[in-house]
Amino acid sequence: MDRRDFIKAVAGGVLASLLPFDRARSFSLSALAKSGETKLSVVKGTDTELAVRKAVELVGGMKGFVSRGDVVFVKPNMSWDRIPAQAATTNPTVVATVVRMALEAGAKKVIVADNTCNDARRSYIRSGIKDAAEKAGAKVVYMEERKFVKSDIGGEALKKWPVFKEVLEADKLINIPIAKHHGLSGVTLSMKNLMGLIGGSRNRLHQELGTSIVDLTAFFKPTLTILDAVRILKANGPQGGNLNDVVMKNTIATSRDPVSIDAFGVTLFGKRPEDFPYLKTAVRRGLGSMDFKKEGFKEIQIG
Repeated sequence: MDRRDFIKAVAGGVLASLLPFDRARSFSLSALAKSGETKLSVVKGTDTELAVRKAVELVGGMKGFVSRGDVVFVKPNMSWDRIPAQAATTNPTVVATVVRMALEAGAKKVIVADNTCNDARRSYIRSGIKDAAEKAGAKVVYMEERKFVKSDIGGEALKKWPVFKEVLEADKLINIPIAKHHGLSGVTLSMKNLMGLIGGSRNRLHQELGTSIVDLTAFFKPTLTILDAVRILKANGPQGGNLNDVVMKNTIATSRDPVSIDAFGVTLFGKRPEDFPYLKTAVRRGLGSMDFKKEGFKEIQIG
């Protein structure tokens, strides 16, 4: 069963009624790279497009994730009415590069969208992502309320929740968060970025935020995660605004494992993975490993 069929079955409650929760959600996420292969790549360099391409190449290349004829859903962070220099949204060059790579790998269509906090039309444009993604060949869509479908998340905190229909129908999901500070959770990385795929009253998730974002990760099963740390927002996130809060890192990290990439991501802020309970919850649920340097870690400098 491929990702699209699995997600549609779970959303409809079919697999959830047949399999225990952890097995139903984790069997494909735990199928990470084979022993000896790079499981998490970190590439540093000022040529952002080259860094993205090299980071993906190191974990097997885009053709290892995207098949000919696939519909690929790309999820950047476009949530705020901010320009790229303010580091509140994903770098548009990163997004455009991923779109081009997916199409080069044979994707039939690449969709780019986010359920924004600020006005979507302003945020899409000000972030620079709409223009960059469309020029790269993507279909950029707005998450209108009518496009959400009540789905069975089957999580520990989230049970049923509105999910953007086009994510459910996509063959592959590529998650492209930006690494930044968050006033409530400390940092926001790949798992929290998946909140932009759901509708409803998302502020309710903040009551059990850590468990909720793990539930979303288990449900959506991202095919690949590419962490944008070209710039990071070190304070006053998630919205930011002050350029003094932005630090240039010129770093791209890539992995199949959303736990490993978030564990690496917190270190960009001088923090330890073990200090984040949601990462421990994700490990318990079989979604990946916090010990990202143990096996299959590769870091290189380019340019």
